[in-house]
Formats: sequence, C-alpha cells, structure tokens
Amino acid sequence: MPRVAYSEEDRERIRAALMTEGLALMARQGVQHTTVEQIYQAVGISRTFFYSFFPSKEDFVVEALYLQQPRIIAYARKLMEDPELTWREGVRQFLHTCCYGERNGIAILSIEEQQTIFRRLSQESNRLFREKQMCLFKTLLACFGVEADRARIALFTNLVLSILVVRRAIPDTLPLFVPEAADQAVEVQIEGIIDCMERMKMEQEVTAPAG
Repeated sequence: MPRVAYSEEDRERIRAALMTEGLALMARQGVQHTTVEQIYQAVGISRTFFYSFFPSKEDFVVEALYLQQPRIIAYARKLMEDPELTWREGVRQFLHTCCYGERNGIAILSIEEQQTIFRRLSQESNRLFREKQMCLFKTLLACFGVEADRARIALFTNLVLSILVVRRAIPDTLPLFVPEAADQAVEVQIEGIIDCMERMKMEQEVTAPAG
C-alpha cells in the first residue's frame, strides 16, 4: 500500500533530493531536454507529489539555479585562493568552466530556455530572480577583487552571460555561426572579459584614497 503521509523531515529530504537530481540532469542534458518525469522518477516519487513541492517546471528550474549559486561562488573563491594560479589564470579558469557548464555540473539556460521560462514566471518571481542574479554577479566580482557598483555588475553580467548562451546556441539556434571556430571564439571572448576586469581593477586603484 503506497505511503500517503510524510513528516516535515521527510519532505525536506525529498525536496533536497529533487533539487540535487534535477540540477544534475539539467547540467548534463540541458533544461529543455530534462523532463519533470525524469526528475521525480530519479527520486522515486509520483508526479502528483512532485507538484506538491513546485507549482511548475519553470519554478523548479529557477529554484535549481538558486541552488547552484553558492557552489559557483565557492568555486570562484577557491580559484582566487589557489597559490599556484595568478589572478588572470584563476579568472580564466572560472569563466572557461562556466562556458562548458555541461561538462562541469553547471546548468546554463539556452536562449530558448530563457525565453520559455521567464515568459511563464510570475512578475514577482522574475523580480526575485533579477535580485538574486545581481547578488551573484556582485559577489563574483568581489571574489575577483573588483569593486562592484551597479554599472559594473550589469556589464559583467552581460559579458559573462553572452559567452555562455552564444556557445550553447552554436550551431542549432545560431546557424550562421561557424561551429568549428566556437571554442576559439570563446577563448578570445574570455580574454576580452578579463582585460575589461583588469581595467576595472586599475581604475579603482587610481581612485582609491591615499593612506
């Protein structure tokens, strides 16, 4: 006879398992190709029980993206604390890892996935996501030693997300791009972002008060 009652502790454990399994699936095969059925079957619960935790797949995806943010920050800090890496090498490795998120357990939304998910989210959910996104990129800039005012956060966010989504989009969504040069283009763009960050660091050193 199926179990119909769960303690709060059971629910927390199951919810955590759903998030962990779902994030792993999305990182490996993409959000678009990860179904709700795959997620709840991986944890061994029913579709109905899944929807008692999350009202929609879109809400689940956003929660999963929140879950990976502390891991991304921790990875950036680890690189910056590595005595074997220069600052530039650490930032380069971080950006490269994010660009190839599917190889490194990081879920990255494609252009189509972004359009689908954020079209279906409530206005409040969209607002909250924007806040958390800004907090993530502000913290990352701080990890890299860059003073993070609003303008710099916005620029850094757009620069990083641009290389992530464009690499994911070649060639299926952006068929005029040349697939054979995709990896090389990523490397050039990463160097450009690092150059921009270095200029930010130099500017803040010049404007820093003496003493």
